[in-house]
Amino acid sequence: MTAHSSAAHRRGSQDATPAAAARDLSKTYGTGDTAVPALRGVTADFGRGTFTAVMGPSGSGKSTFMHCLAGLDRPTGGQAHIGGQDISALDDRQLTRVRRDRIGFVFQSFNLLPTLTAEQNILLPLDLAGRAADPARLASVVDSLRLGDRLQHRPSELSGGQQQRVAIARALVTGPEVVFADEPTGALDSQSAAALLGFLRRSCRELGQTIVMVTHDPIAASYADRALLLSDGRIVDELDDPTADAVLGAMRGLAA
Repeated sequence: MTAHSSAAHRRGSQDATPAAAARDLSKTYGTGDTAVPALRGVTADFGRGTFTAVMGPSGSGKSTFMHCLAGLDRPTGGQAHIGGQDISALDDRQLTRVRRDRIGFVFQSFNLLPTLTAEQNILLPLDLAGRAADPARLASVVDSLRLGDRLQHRPSELSGGQQQRVAIARALVTGPEVVFADEPTGALDSQSAAALLGFLRRSCRELGQTIVMVTHDPIAASYADRALLLSDGRIVDELDDPTADAVLGAMRGLAA
């Protein structure tokens, strides 16, 4: 199952300041003879309300790219912007505040607290920040993710797909400028993965959410507005309205 977006919607979303942007972003691990360049001057914009898949072979730099763009790792050179702010220039305390208040994260592992209900897990970032939930935002997220009848259940009472939806709701409820998803379907069966990807697409359409997803799966990438392909630390291809076949062909081209 695949789904495609409107190019007009994508262009319209990119008229304003991008939700996230990389400017000549580079990252090198180690020094001297042991230096390993993971990113080599990557520049990209992520328009508001868009869904981008970041792909590439193992070792291409896609996870490093996401980590630098999301403030989880510091670049060696260049800039990472969230909502027009250069977060690569911030100190650790400021970065923590940006990650808490302006960025959402969805990982392959759900990281739900077992003693809390689904609703309590969803609201946890707001509780930690000392902020009250926006009732309309909470209701919209819960409705979009079809969690209304599961809010009082604990993680052990939920299926894997339901737990992942709770994790997504937790990432969305704060109204972040961008959500970074790292292989979010990796632990799910194909049916649950398709449902999850549909939810991510709807969050773009219904909530205006910006999503950047790292994935190795061409089918997952086909749900995005576009796919960026990295190889050897550089963006080497960009596919608009990608299909699984087009992504697979492009990936095979990188391996050739």
